[in-house]
Amino acid sequence: MSDAFHIPVLLHESVDALLVEKTGVFVDVTFGGGGHTRHILDKINGDSRVIAFDRDPIVQQHLPDDPRFTLVPWNYRHMKRMLRVAGISGVQGILADLGVSSHQFDAGERGFSFRNDAPLDMRMNPEAHVHAGHILSSASAADLQQIFSDYAELRNARQLAMEIVASRELMPIRTTGDLMTIAEKVMKGERHKYLAQVFQALRIAVNDELESLKEMLRDAADVLSPGGRLVVITYHSLEDRLVKAAFRNESTQDDITNMTGQREALYKVITKKPILPGKEEMKRNSRATSAKLRVAERI
Repeated sequence: MSDAFHIPVLLHESVDALLVEKTGVFVDVTFGGGGHTRHILDKINGDSRVIAFDRDPIVQQHLPDDPRFTLVPWNYRHMKRMLRVAGISGVQGILADLGVSSHQFDAGERGFSFRNDAPLDMRMNPEAHVHAGHILSSASAADLQQIFSDYAELRNARQLAMEIVASRELMPIRTTGDLMTIAEKVMKGERHKYLAQVFQALRIAVNDELESLKEMLRDAADVLSPGGRLVVITYHSLEDRLVKAAFRNESTQDDITNMTGQREALYKVITKKPILPGKEEMKRNSRATSAKLRVAERI
């Protein structure tokens, strides 16, 4: 596969953190362009295997030709259930490279980026019913405000929501260009950053990204075998806060108390501070600029 399809972020750091053991079952919950999966396959022992999740049909064209590899074409929020269906009771590692793949951003017709004038889509699974245009045309002003407040942390979320509602009464909002024109009327601060936040919020809403992440983080402790690693790469503060909280608070405490009445820890946090890309990687791949890598080990 060419690097044009997808450039994996923090490739060596994430896979090295994942592979404490090189034998067993490993899960890549965000296959994307397959860069991380291929590197895992290169390093694990011959009788090991990699199970990857991705709901985007385009990845079917770029799968590794390796009998140790299996793709599950589902959202990773179903990881626990699908592994049980496959008869897998424990895995040695889970890797998640969150956000949007390079190829999804670069495919202008998918509507993920404001670099191209394209239909307002933003679906990671093109067969899903709800797309960005649907939300912008049907959501109430209050719901739109919540989307831009919760998922982009825009201080003028209400103003943007009202402008969208007023604009759609005059003309349908169908393309990324239409949305940009509306957003620029109420834009605060630097243009590129503001538009990126607006598009991020819509994308998260369309794909229910944060709820999927919460479910995966909750289920990971049940899926991992003792000593197994959970390795997560995030790209914005909303994701990173959820991962940090899960490692330190939510997933570190089990609901079952031990004989002394104390709650038992589920994870040992390996990265007290997140691992960041080096300057050279950020030069080569602009997507790496905001990346943070966190690692926890199942106790």
